Amino acid sequence: MAHEPASAEWQRVEEWIADHGDYLYRFACSRLNGDRETALDLVQETLLAAWKAHHQYQGSSSLRTWLTGILKHKIIDHMRARSRMEKLADDVSNDPASDWFGTDGHWHESPKTWSASPEALSENRDFDNILKACMDKLPPLQAQVFFFREMDGDSSEDICKNLSISPSNFHVLMHRARLSLRHCLELHWFGQQRKNS
Repeated sequence: MAHEPASAEWQRVEEWIADHGDYLYRFACSRLNGDRETALDLVQETLLAAWKAHHQYQGSSSLRTWLTGILKHKIIDHMRARSRMEKLADDVSNDPASDWFGTDGHWHESPKTWSASPEALSENRDFDNILKACMDKLPPLQAQVFFFREMDGDSSEDICKNLSISPSNFHVLMHRARLSLRHCLELHWFGQQRKNS
C-alpha cells in the first residue's frame, strides 16, 4: 500500500483535532486533577503518536476510542514517572486527615450520615461542581488513584501496575482521598444543605 502524501496525512491530523481534540483535552484534564498544561501536552503527544501509528488503526473500535486509549496510556506513563519522583510518605503525621482523629484512633467528631442517594447526587450539576472542586484539592497522586478506581473502575491491581505503586500504598492513597473528599463535601455541600433546610 502506497503512503499518503504528507499533505493528506496532515489533513487527517487536522480532522482528528477538529473532531476529537476538545474531548481528548477534557478527558485528560479530568484525570490530571485539572492540570491544563500537562493535559494539553499529553493530548499533543497522543495525536503525534496516533499520526505515527495511523497505519496500525484497524477500525475495530471507533477512532475516538482508539485515540482515547493512546491518551490513557500517555496519562498512565506520566503518572508513573511522577510517582517515581514523589516520595510516598506513609507517616500519619503527613496525612491531612490526621487532625480528625484522637491519639486513640477514634474520630474527634464522627462523620454525619448523608441522606441523599448517590443516584440523585450524580444527576445534580451543583453537586458535581463541588465534587470536582474537592477533587482538585487532593494531592495529584491521590486524585489519580481515586479517579482510576472510582470513576474509571480500574482494578487495584491494574492501578498499582500502571502507576508503579505497592498495594499498601494504593490503600493508603485511597483511604486518604476518601477521607479528604468526605471532609470537603461535608463542608461545602452537605453542611450547606443542612443550613439551608
